[in-house]
Amino acid sequence: MRYKQTEGSAQVMAAARRRRPRQDRLPPSPQRAPAAPGLRVFSIPLALTAALLLVSLVARVQESAILTGSFWAAAAGLLLWQTGLVLRLRTRRANRAFHVVLRPQHYLQATLHISVFAYWGYFWGPVYDHVWLLVGQLLFAYAFDMLLSWSRRERYGLGFGPFPIIFSTNLFLWFRDDWFYLQFLMIAVGFLGKEFVRWRREGRLTHIFNPSAFSLGLFSLILIATGTSDLTWGQDIASTLTLAPQIYLFLFLIGLVAMYAFSITLVAGSAAIVLFGLSALYSTLTGVPYFIDSEIPSAVFLGLHLLVTDPSTSPRTPVGKTLFGAGYGLGVFGLYSLLGAIGVPTFYDKLLCVPLLNLSVPWIDRLARTIKDRNLLARWTPDWTPTRANVVHMTVWGLFFGVMAGIGSTDSRHRGDSVPFWQQVCAEDRPQACSRLIQLETNYCNDNAGWACNELGGHYTAGVITPADQSLALTYFAQACELRFQAGCVNLLDPTPLSRAAPRPLDLRLLLREAGPNLLDMPEAELFDRACAHGWSFACRP
Repeated sequence: MRYKQTEGSAQVMAAARRRRPRQDRLPPSPQRAPAAPGLRVFSIPLALTAALLLVSLVARVQESAILTGSFWAAAAGLLLWQTGLVLRLRTRRANRAFHVVLRPQHYLQATLHISVFAYWGYFWGPVYDHVWLLVGQLLFAYAFDMLLSWSRRERYGLGFGPFPIIFSTNLFLWFRDDWFYLQFLMIAVGFLGKEFVRWRREGRLTHIFNPSAFSLGLFSLILIATGTSDLTWGQDIASTLTLAPQIYLFLFLIGLVAMYAFSITLVAGSAAIVLFGLSALYSTLTGVPYFIDSEIPSAVFLGLHLLVTDPSTSPRTPVGKTLFGAGYGLGVFGLYSLLGAIGVPTFYDKLLCVPLLNLSVPWIDRLARTIKDRNLLARWTPDWTPTRANVVHMTVWGLFFGVMAGIGSTDSRHRGDSVPFWQQVCAEDRPQACSRLIQLETNYCNDNAGWACNELGGHYTAGVITPADQSLALTYFAQACELRFQAGCVNLLDPTPLSRAAPRPLDLRLLLREAGPNLLDMPEAELFDRACAHGWSFACRP
């Protein structure tokens, strides 16, 4: 049954339709744009930054307000970077991700570095005191590396990469507590160099410099230019490795692991052979050691195993590796003299030449290809597999190290350990002998050997082997007197005539340590036998 629509009912229905809101005309409700799923990965650098802040609360970091502030400043910088990067990526609705990359050269090198820290630190306390600072640097390095990578690309390779960079850097240089913010800056510079300073090698874009060597070299130049080497532990690090007994043998053994795993034998071996050969040649010609108390300093021996041998930034052919290692030996040898001549601490010798060698890799590769193309070494190159060739190279290196150890050029007593030797060659006016004698006596005086302080006062009073300086002489006499060395007290009152005396047993325990730990527990009879072997005639039994 149909009902006829009247005019009134039509008007009512039309009004109802006008009152009913149309869904397509409703304004959209305000909603936040959903976060890109890939931005959840930023919880990782956030957690690392939080961990860095927690480390700043440990007692070791709280010892210094500036050190604590350095940790807070590093964390604040990371937080600001994360915030800015997340906001930028949200605006662009971009994702970020990571993938796990476990490379043997990273975790194996890190293991070797840890073994050095553990062994060395057992005999030199500041290494163990530095552990929490190492942890802080690792946390900072991981967060910094992630943010740097995600600022430039979508994916980050998560692995052990930062470990060898941090450990390698700290094996050679770290800043004192009041300047530790520069340590974080040095770490950041290393990663920035790895990311931005690149070239194409063998068809692949890769970083030019060993990251730790790049930052070490750059900061070494800055410290030298500004005369601020005392802001770091660099000199202490270079001189305390030998406090660990048989340190050369220890480094040789852990070096064999890296040599077998990464075929770096030719780099380390050729560097050592060149350096040893040049040092021996200098000693033969002049009658004095080139380095004070070794043919290859322990810190340099560490460097040729765990600094210059980065497989990613060194040549890959046998000839190239040999040239690269030989270049390191030549560089260290030359820089040691150059730095000493201009009055700069010589521990920089092993650090400055590595970036230059990294830059020379293309030239070395071209030279190696030329030698190969012309078959210049074909007659002396057996047709061995790379693994077999590396084992042979390791065998030769082991024999060479055995020769070094056998002639007393590693862990045994070196003639440069003897103060009477330097007194004799200084009297004979051998090259640099008197300056080395002053250097040795200064080191022993700083170790609180009263005899050495009195001798220094005598040198600066007489003005024969060093320019006269009466003020400095009185300072050394006063220090000798404070250490209860009687001749120093006499000279402090009147140095004319100069009063001298033989070293006391307490002094001998410092003078005879042969770059090792002090001989505090050595029986006195054995101590005097050792002094006699060093050339102290007063200690020899009739």
